Amino acid sequence: MVSRSSNGDDRPVWHASRVRYGYLATMRTTAGHRDDVVKILLGGEDGLRAAGCDLYVVGTADTDPDTVWVFEVWQSKSHHDASLDLPETRAAIAAAMPLLTGERTGRELDIAGGLGVPA
Repeated sequence: MVSRSSNGDDRPVWHASRVRYGYLATMRTTAGHRDDVVKILLGGEDGLRAAGCDLYVVGTADTDPDTVWVFEVWQSKSHHDASLDLPETRAAIAAAMPLLTGERTGRELDIAGGLGVPA
């Protein structure tokens, strides 16, 4: 059972502390272009850090040769949203789009914490 805050709302106690914004996504690439998309996504790490990104992880699975997973943790949703207007982000999106099928998933998350996530 999750402890609830005592301030009258129904949020878990951990939610009262500074909550970071998380985004978990998958994207399907056209056949044979998964590694190209991974390279594009990993090309702008320094810019993401400066924009307020605390954690940016790109992953693949041998059992799914055309899907890329991305997990992001940001200082806030506004930091994430502002990063989408950065020239390097726009360039990466433009480079990756022709290599994607358009099939994707995305989920916004409230990050409670964890190893590697700043307190």
